[in-house]
Amino acid sequence: MASKILFVTGNRHKLEEAGRILSPHGISLAMAGCEKLEIQAGTLEEVASFAAKTAAREVGAPVLVEDSGLFIDALGGFPGPYSSYAFKTIGCRGVLRLMNGASDRGASFRCAVAYCTADAEPRVFTGVSEGTIAKDMTGSSGFGFDPIFIGRGGRLTYAELDAESKCRISHRGEAFRRFAEWFTGA
Repeated sequence: MASKILFVTGNRHKLEEAGRILSPHGISLAMAGCEKLEIQAGTLEEVASFAAKTAAREVGAPVLVEDSGLFIDALGGFPGPYSSYAFKTIGCRGVLRLMNGASDRGASFRCAVAYCTADAEPRVFTGVSEGTIAKDMTGSSGFGFDPIFIGRGGRLTYAELDAESKCRISHRGEAFRRFAEWFTGA
């Protein structure tokens, strides 16, 4: 029997990607009828935990919340937990300008998935994808910083990968699979 969980996001791309990752585990997602309350904090785990706890109490049901960030070595981990704001304000092109001339292009995508019921503390599951920042934007799939991130050992940006390939290697895929294993007891 499939389990349905409310996913707190306004991002259809994240909903589709998370649903694709969780469906083999018998878990389906529905968009929660509430906003993700996103605090500014030093870690993705703090952001996701706070949002999950707040949303679970608001809707009175179990929820999942996901928060991801791009951490760039040459920029001291920027934009990190502020990735959503950085994407809205400077976007991929702005990050590429910041990286102009940088010899260290190392980066990681990190994800925190928080699950919370109305009467408990959140449980957080994490995932990391190591890689590099591309020199140019390429690809038209994915969303966010996908056009400038190349996973370790790869040649293509996340925006050049098909959805299945990206889910198999991504930070989000790793975090949601860890949640699914815990949730299903697998």
